[in-house]
This record gives sequence, structure tokens and C-alpha cells, in this order.
Amino acid sequence: MDSDLNTLPGVVGSLPTPAPLPMPAQSLDGTFTRLRRLPSSPRTIGLRRFAVIGTATALTIEASYQMYLVLAVNGPTPLAIIMVLLFAALFGWIALSFTSALAGFCSMLAGGGAALLRHESGVPSTRTALLMPVHNESPHQIVAGLRATWESLQKTGGPAEAFDAFILSDTTDPDIWIDEESAFLELRAQTGSFNRIFYRRRLRNTARKSGNIADWVTRFGAAYEQFLILDADSVMTGAALVRLVDAMERHPDVGLIQTLPTIAGGNTLFARTQQFAGRIYGPVIAQGIACWHGAEGNYWGHNAIIRTRAFAAAAGLPDLPGPKPFGGAILSHDFVEAALLRRAGWAVHMVPALAGSYEACPPTLTDLAIRDRRWCQGNLQHALVLPARGLHWVSRLHLMTGIGSYITAPLWLMFLLCGILIAIEARFIPPNYFPSGPSLFPAWPVIDPVRAMWMFVGTMTLLLLPKVFGFLAAALRRPVRRGCGGVLRLFASMVLETILSGLIAPVTMLTQIQHVIAIMFRGDSGWTVQRRDDGRIPFRITARQYRWHTALGVALGGCAWAVSKYLALWMLPVVLGLALAIPLAAFTARTRAGVALRRAGLLRVPEETQPPDVLVRAAELASEPDPPPHGVTHLLNDPMLLAAHRRMLPPPRRSDPASVDSALAVARARLEAADTIGAALAAMRREELLACLSDPHTLDELAWRLPGEPESAARRRG
Repeated sequence: MDSDLNTLPGVVGSLPTPAPLPMPAQSLDGTFTRLRRLPSSPRTIGLRRFAVIGTATALTIEASYQMYLVLAVNGPTPLAIIMVLLFAALFGWIALSFTSALAGFCSMLAGGGAALLRHESGVPSTRTALLMPVHNESPHQIVAGLRATWESLQKTGGPAEAFDAFILSDTTDPDIWIDEESAFLELRAQTGSFNRIFYRRRLRNTARKSGNIADWVTRFGAAYEQFLILDADSVMTGAALVRLVDAMERHPDVGLIQTLPTIAGGNTLFARTQQFAGRIYGPVIAQGIACWHGAEGNYWGHNAIIRTRAFAAAAGLPDLPGPKPFGGAILSHDFVEAALLRRAGWAVHMVPALAGSYEACPPTLTDLAIRDRRWCQGNLQHALVLPARGLHWVSRLHLMTGIGSYITAPLWLMFLLCGILIAIEARFIPPNYFPSGPSLFPAWPVIDPVRAMWMFVGTMTLLLLPKVFGFLAAALRRPVRRGCGGVLRLFASMVLETILSGLIAPVTMLTQIQHVIAIMFRGDSGWTVQRRDDGRIPFRITARQYRWHTALGVALGGCAWAVSKYLALWMLPVVLGLALAIPLAAFTARTRAGVALRRAGLLRVPEETQPPDVLVRAAELASEPDPPPHGVTHLLNDPMLLAAHRRMLPPPRRSDPASVDSALAVARARLEAADTIGAALAAMRREELLACLSDPHTLDELAWRLPGEPESAARRRG
């Protein structure tokens, strides 16, 4: 950015006047009052839950009984019993997904899903903060999305005056930190919102994202009735923001409202597949869970509005007991925060019918796996939250669902292996026709093949019907149907997505198993940076990451073929996906393949055919050339930027003679020993450089001795 931007009025104050709000950590024990039905809860919520859960339970019992009949024609064996138990657990998961999607489809046909929202909204009477937590993200990309959202909000007129925006940085890369500050100053100058857009970077990113939000609440929360969380790739329309605030103001019992973000902007084949699935099947699934969750909804961590005082009083997260990866800060904080809000008597709702909420998705299967590793650890941590006292049973179900989304992966593999073992037992182990001694009739070791075929057909039908519901819901709505290229292209896209998802599913299954095993052996995920662009991953990295998937696929296929060609045919989808894991991951990461399908009208979504103005603006800003990186060297050579950086530093803490900042001490020692500042900076580790940039006195010395200038020359200049 140009240095003279720092001289504009209002740039000096990067933060508003503090408005502290206590946010104590909540106890997971103790005594809590009985939860009551909330005013915003649907009147028929009990009947809805009975229909969805009761039907899923009935289907699971009947299917498990039929599976027992398939495997135990002449009496159960240990392997058959294990396989039936695994089948019951896995089929229950499928059955609940089916009944929930069916409820969502019926609700969409009836025009439900917008009970909290009004189509006409007035000027908000309360103040709202837009919070964008970031961690080592591209400053250019995050500012593009935030600016598009902010400009859309300004177009609403009067309501826009009730909003402020905060960029909450937990960045640990020194160069990105400086670029964030530069992008923030540029954003203020371009929008003219000097007293309504703010920036804050934490010196220590304690408790990661949840700690970042909690820090804002305790420093500024009292000035805002509610806040809305934006992810680094989130974009929202001003109209959607105003309607969310209006809903919060009209329903004082509501503590949180979660929107359904529409995935947009994908270019790789993998991203476009996820984008299509989310756009076509997502509304039916979200409508279903909103239908029977009611006021006991869930929270997905972003694109959601939260009542500030409710969050501060009820959702402070405690550290879990024990060492990492299960103990310590709660990683998947959103599920737990929603449960704590409901425990305190606040309603948590999802509003899938609200348009204008958007996000991006990982561009490749590898990027999804990296993000999924952190989610896996966070969801498994929920096992320590489940026993917490006072939680609503639906909130506990959310936590169990999060755990189950990763536990089902090893269960599926165990189920497949049991099937192979049963086939091997029938093929190679001589049967005992008279296990109880002499008898008139032998006990033939057989299964019921006809019943097995119908069980397979029935299970696959329940698995695929939610996709059919999504297809029908999209086909019945003219704007969506036309936006997807018509019914024929929509159907062809659904078939293509189903095939690709079927091949990817076993790869994801094995990846999740690897994650679960790593976590069980005390492997902490750390805090990796998410890739949000379409940059390709080198093939050697892809091959190294998926070599075990390929090996397992080939081994399973060989074993199945050795036992029976029918077993090999039954396992073909799993074997094919695993064996082709490397080329599948590499091919779906290609932008060229995704763009070619878009031109052919496949995997198309309405946001591509008729993109909303806010997405057009965000893409336009993101496509502008990245400004030249500023980084530490530029900071020291730009007096205006350096002055702005110093003004954005938090006030110095009181010095404690008993404590020493070891990183700063080492950094200062390097400065003393080096001939030039450039040499000293090159020798510093990241934490040492961060300590230098956070200390005003060291900054003065760095600026006095220009990078690359010998100390003797600096003294002569001084």
C-alpha cells in the first residue's frame, strides 16, 4: 500500500474504546435447573423428534433382524454376531440420515424453515460486531471477502450504521502480520470506515480460535448486543446480516442463529463436486435437522450470529483434564458452545432458508484431509464433554454425532473385514455338518442369498434417497433448476457427483482411520494453516500421502478375488476407490477438469449461472493483483507504516522482575552480535522476530539501524 494512506484521519485508532465483559470458564459439573421449553421452539417439536428418531430406530431394528437372518440360517457364529452388531450401528447412522432428510424434504414442500425470519426488516436498534478471526491467512484474500460483505452492508442504508467490523488476528508469521496491518489500513482508506473497521492481533494465541473470540468478548463485548462470526473465506450479503439482527431483536430467548453457508467459488474438480453436493443436497439435509432440532440446534463455528451477553455468561470454555490430544483447550469449540448456551436456557436455531450466506471449501482431497485431522481430534475430545451435567439430550446427541462421524470409519472397515473373514471361512475351512454329534439331518453352513441381495438393495436405497430428495427439491424450484442447466444436466451432474463421491468415500474412510489411530497414540494436530486457493499439490506429495490407501485397496481386491469372484464384485466400489486413490486425488485437484465440466454445464450451481452481486464483488477484489509484500524489511524502511504498526501494538505490560521474555532476550543478543540488521533478522527464529516486532524499544533500534547497514554507519548517521 502507499505510505500516505497512514496519514489519513482516523487511521491512528485501530481499536475502539474498551468495553470489558466478563466471560468465566464454565464448569462441566455442578447442579443445573431443569431445562424448559423455550418460546421460539416449535409447538410440534416432540412429535417431529418422535417421527424422525422413532422411524430411524424401527428401520434399524428391522434391518438388523434381517441381517441376522441372512448370516445365521443355521444358528449364529461369533463372526456373524460381530457383523450384525456392526451392521446395526452403521445402519442406524444411515437410517437417521434418511429420516432426517425425508423430514427436510417434506418441510421444504410445505414451505417451512423461516419461522424466525421476516421478509421486511427495519433499522436495528442494537449494535452488532462482525468478527473475522484469522490465522496466517492471505491478507489480500480475507480483505477481499470482508470488503465485499461490508460494501453490501453499506447498500442497506440506515441499518449499516449499526455494524462494526473486527479483524481478529492470531497470525504467527511476521511477514503476514505486517501485510495484515497494511491490508487493514488499505481497507479503511478505501471504504472510508475509519471508526468502524478495527484490527487486533493477539500476542499469544491461547486456546486458538475460541480463545481469540473470548479475548474480544472480554475486551469489547459489552458495547455490542450481538456479534456475527465470519470465517476467513466467508462472504455474506447486507440483507442477510440485517435479517439476522432483526431475528435476534424480535426473539429475546434466542442465543444463537446458525445460517446454512452456500459453498461457492470452487474451480478444481474436487471443489466443484463438493460445491454441487452442498448446494443440491445441503438444503434438504439442513432443513431436516432444523425441523427436528428446533431450539436445540447446533453451531458450525462461522456464518452465525450470537447474543454477546449470553455467550459471555454461558459459553466460556474450560480446559479439559489430562494431556493432549484429549486434554487441554477444546478444539471443536462450536458444538460445545452451542450445548452450553442451551444449558443456560438460550435457544439455538438453524435457519437454512436464509439466502446470502457463502463460504468456500478446500480445493483438494489432500487439503480436506489436513483440515479433517484437526476436526477429528476436536470431535473425539467431545467424549470428555458428554458427561457434563445439565446438557439437553439433543445437545448430547450433537456431541455423539460429532464423535460418530469419525468412529464410523473404523467400524466400516471392521464390517468389511468381517465380511471377508466370513467368506474365507465358508471357502477354506471345512464345515462341521454334525456339531452336536449324530443327527438325522446335517447342518449346512449357508447364508440366505436372496435376503442378502434385498438387504443390499434396501441399504443402498436408504443411502441414496437423500440425494434424490435434494435432486427433486432443486428440480421443483425453477431458479435452482435453471441455474443448474435444466433437469437433464442436473440429473447428469447428480450421477457424476454420486460416482465421484462413491470413489472418494473409501479414501476418506481410511484417512479418518489413520487420524483416529494417530490421535489414540497421543498425536496432537497442532494448528495448521488452511489453503484456500486452487494451487496444485505436487504429484510426489499426493503419491506419498495415499500410498497406503493404494496398497490396502490392492490387498483387499486380491484377497476378495482369491476367495470368490462374487465377493470381489461386492467389494469392487471400495477396492476401486482405494486402489485409484493416488490418481483420483491428483485428478480431482486439477482446475482444468473442473472448468471443463463447468463449460459442459455439469456440476453447475445457480451461484455460477447468476452469481449474487456480493460474490461477484468478492471475486473481482480477490482477482486483483496482490499488492507487493511488505514484510519486516519494508516495515523498517517505511516510517509511516512503522508508525502505524507501533500504534497498533497493545500497551506494554507491567515488567515483572521474576519473568524474562526469553525470545526477546535472544533476539536482542543477535542484534548486538550481528554486523547488520539484515544479518540479525536472517538469523532469528520466528518467535524471536515476533518478539522484536512486538517490543517498541527494539523496534526503535531496528529502525535506527537500517537493514543491511553496518552498525558503524548507523552510529555515524545517528
